[in-house]
Amino acid sequence: MKYQFRKLNFWIVFGVDLLLLVAAHLLAYLIRFDGAVPPAQRVNISTALGVLLPAKLVLFHLFGLYRGMWRYTSLADLLNILKACVIAGLITLGGILLLNRFEGFSRSVFVLDALLTFLFIAGFRISLRLSCQSVFCLPFLRDDTGKRQRRKRLLIIGAGDAAEKVTREINDNKALPYMVAGFLDDHAAKIGQQIHGIPVLGPIADLSEYVFKTKAQEVLIAIPSASRDQMQRIVELCRACEIPFKTLPGLGELISDRVSIKTIRDVSFKDLLGRPPVHLELEQIDNILAGKTVLVTGAGGSIGSELCRQIVRFQPSTLILMDASEQNLYQIEMELLHEYGFRNYVAVLGKVQDKALLESLFSHYRPKVVFHAAAYKHVPMVERNPWEGVYNNIFASKRLMEVSARYGVERFVLISTDKAVRPTNVMGATKRMTEILMQGFCEKGKDSRAEIRFMAVRFGNVLGSSGSVIPLFRRQIEMGGPVTVTHPDMTRYFMSIEEASQLILQAATMGEGGEIFILEMGTPVRIGQMARDLIQLCGKEPDTEIEIIYTGLRPGEKMYEELITEGEGIVSTGHEKIMVLRGNGACLEDLHESLEKLKQFASIHDAEGIKTELGKVIPEYTSQTSESVLPKG
Repeated sequence: MKYQFRKLNFWIVFGVDLLLLVAAHLLAYLIRFDGAVPPAQRVNISTALGVLLPAKLVLFHLFGLYRGMWRYTSLADLLNILKACVIAGLITLGGILLLNRFEGFSRSVFVLDALLTFLFIAGFRISLRLSCQSVFCLPFLRDDTGKRQRRKRLLIIGAGDAAEKVTREINDNKALPYMVAGFLDDHAAKIGQQIHGIPVLGPIADLSEYVFKTKAQEVLIAIPSASRDQMQRIVELCRACEIPFKTLPGLGELISDRVSIKTIRDVSFKDLLGRPPVHLELEQIDNILAGKTVLVTGAGGSIGSELCRQIVRFQPSTLILMDASEQNLYQIEMELLHEYGFRNYVAVLGKVQDKALLESLFSHYRPKVVFHAAAYKHVPMVERNPWEGVYNNIFASKRLMEVSARYGVERFVLISTDKAVRPTNVMGATKRMTEILMQGFCEKGKDSRAEIRFMAVRFGNVLGSSGSVIPLFRRQIEMGGPVTVTHPDMTRYFMSIEEASQLILQAATMGEGGEIFILEMGTPVRIGQMARDLIQLCGKEPDTEIEIIYTGLRPGEKMYEELITEGEGIVSTGHEKIMVLRGNGACLEDLHESLEKLKQFASIHDAEGIKTELGKVIPEYTSQTSESVLPKG
């Protein structure tokens, strides 16, 4: 409070409050006695003010009315004013009652005084806030650090909670270069109503009309829950108006339920994907992660890093970040430390293949939950270097499972892929082999009565991941084209990194041992259409401004991806977006000979030997003819 005494603003507001308190009491007498206060009551006025003024000013201080920033007066401040007025009135009534039992005093005056005090003080605070939000801001309230620059007229699509929060922030933050000109919404009940004094003008279909009427210079799409069809329709309308447009993130990104002007960004293909928000059983996830030591391999990768961001929400005792890439590991380490304020992490730079490192790591930290996201996943790259797929995807995973079983891990979650289904490439075959190993370790654990629960989570392509085609398309568009697509009819399943990571955590709570969980991926997307959408989102026209070239399938690629193999016993779970395949009871001993041969072929870089041996273990694997970087002979 001592710092407040040094500020001119404090004394100005304090002086006005004092005058308003006196005025409220005098007006209460005038109202009570119809404008003619009897001489006998005039002595009571000075007596009452001697008690009321100190009581109210002290209570205003105790309730923090002089510590707030008046330009941000809120409902909480008004509630504090009400409390202070009521308590001050009760104190005064109690004091007078004890002194002379209200002889000569009018009780109704004090009721009126409390009511008028609230109206005057609250009205003064609200007028200060309104003044700050107008161009006629009072000099002693003006914030020179945030001078408003020339503002763009912004038309907001959507008139819900997200639009309201963004509008409030634009009104409060004078440094923002926007002025909301109106809202559009398809809900008929909202049309004609107002948000912060700004009207909901009409339906979204009339966007071009209202862009002209409001002279809007930019459009903001504030519908985080918009479906794919809705988003595509809105984007087409915006594009037809030839006006810049941006959007708020989808619900999957707004984990903290905060909508801010800072989150506004350009519309991306992820918005057009339009998947509904994920429903999470947070209590179940909390039960397996809170207070536990959790290890994430591949922690710097796209899926691994997002898993880490999600995991820290549940306050593990220690989060072990393991990655072979120094740069990726550093980035996720700094992000968790500086953006999430999470310090209970250990950054381990190294490879999962390093047996001595794993032994030391597990012996010292004793992780209870392991998410194994480290893997080679670029299909053509692994196809030409199949021995690395064998080392990294099969034997590194096997080593991690062995150490996990030996050191009392409770849950082991293998991150798999839809390319493990009827694989036509080495990457998919090695991941399918890893799934079989996982089920074998689960059966071995049952025999040895180990409590570890092994499980896998299988899903398709992830938007924005390092292996996603979208970054490649964007770079090609920035360079002026052409955009290279393998085949016009090629389709893939897609989901966002946030959705995939959240569903992985949810699936981890369901596993009893040996399951392969399948994430519901929605409708497959044509890659050719995706390229066209991205070109248009970048403000270009496909085939005219940016050429699309079809290059043919790459080594090991499928035309269509699948999530299950015919005959696999897939069943639903308690979660609408997660299905499960039960384990088939694979035996590790039966795999021993094949594993030894794979190790031998990998050691001499024998690509054909690797593919032949994988075909023996995985009958559904159909190898395609392709040359490795080290042709045999």
